[in-house]
Amino acid sequence: MSILPIYLYGCEVLRKKARRISEVSDKDIQLIQNMFETMRENGVGLAANQVGVLKQILVVDISDRENGENTKPMVVINPEILSEEDEWEMEEGCLSIPGIRELVSRPEKILLKYNDVNMKEHEIEADGLLARVLQHEIDHLNGVMFVDHLSATKRTLLKSKLRKISKGDVEAKYPVKAKE
Repeated sequence: MSILPIYLYGCEVLRKKARRISEVSDKDIQLIQNMFETMRENGVGLAANQVGVLKQILVVDISDRENGENTKPMVVINPEILSEEDEWEMEEGCLSIPGIRELVSRPEKILLKYNDVNMKEHEIEADGLLARVLQHEIDHLNGVMFVDHLSATKRTLLKSKLRKISKGDVEAKYPVKAKE
């Protein structure tokens, strides 16, 4: 397994919609293993396009977080949110936007349909932190970043920081790739 570079805010791949997949190849299995390795030290979720791959694959592991202790690591392929309930605000960050954390409002509960690595279909109800992380990563697969959920005023205030990040002017404990 290897740690993959995280694509930073401003990279084109982060704004593209990832493609659904119909089968999981050996190459995809290797990607998933590398995504877990890449995410483990620094985050709780990672979407494939954050490592430059436009496939609807994401990984989540909140098992070391408060209220996530009984949650197993997940591989989610071709996710689709079927329903949403309630709203709550929580501070979010992103491996692709190091050093910025902001309050984001999202549904507190979701009903999610997805495929596992064997392409078996599942439906789960998720709430709290798991629901938030899943929504954050699904947004990535659709070319949406958490800063897109902020007010225009807040985005304007972050503009210079985001510009620096897009140029690769960041401090991160993991390898990064800035726009070329």
